[in-house]
Amino acid sequence: MTININNLNNQAQINQNKQSHAKQDVAQTTAHSPQTKHVARDSVSLTPQAQQFKELQKKSADAPVINQEKIEELKKTIASGEYKIDPQKLAASMAKFEFTL
Repeated sequence: MTININNLNNQAQINQNKQSHAKQDVAQTTAHSPQTKHVARDSVSLTPQAQQFKELQKKSADAPVINQEKIEELKKTIASGEYKIDPQKLAASMAKFEFTL
């Protein structure tokens, strides 16, 4: 059995070229083919204060903004001249309001 030394070197080079081409082909097909990647999802958590604020917003949205009956009643009493202001009660209400701030 004779071994051709020149052909041996060429054959090794051909095998190496084939392997490198195969690796490039695999890299190209994986780069171009759609891959199913596991996508991380974002998450949000609300602080207790934010949750309380959200509840307050819901309550304020559900509450009537204007008490139309009381407004009409006040208009009638003012127009008829029957609306009386109690200065002491007004001062007490103003002081109470200031202390709550």
